[in-house]
Amino acid sequence: MEVTKTTKEKSSDRYIEAVGRRKTSTARVRITPAPKTTCVINEKDIEVYFPTEEMRMMARRPLADKIVGTFKITVVLKGGGIHSQAEALSHGIARALIKGDALLRKDLKKAGLLKRDPRAKERRKPGLKKARKRPKWSKR
Repeated sequence: MEVTKTTKEKSSDRYIEAVGRRKTSTARVRITPAPKTTCVINEKDIEVYFPTEEMRMMARRPLADKIVGTFKITVVLKGGGIHSQAEALSHGIARALIKGDALLRKDLKKAGLLKRDPRAKERRKPGLKKARKRPKWSKR
């Protein structure tokens, strides 16, 4: 009787998966070795999903720093705004690259791409209009 790998083990041989987050955005990233680097986000090309070049550059930032090899990047993005989604994607790609090659960690960490940015919107408090904005005070 043959012993076969479980489905989970087989899938890990084909691709590397990681999660990146920013504010309320979550990016599930899968990196697969490929002849040409491509990026598909929620079944759309990166040029279609992120309309400005600034956001595309922000998302691809981990790939620009001395990365050897070409990848097919598949992403599922949920929550938040488009800007925080680009930052979550950058975080996810950096984490996936670390799983694939631990030697990249030093460069990516120095560039600040591995830290999850903890800043998020503060909750609204009772008696206030927003998180810190108070109603106008009048003496009489």
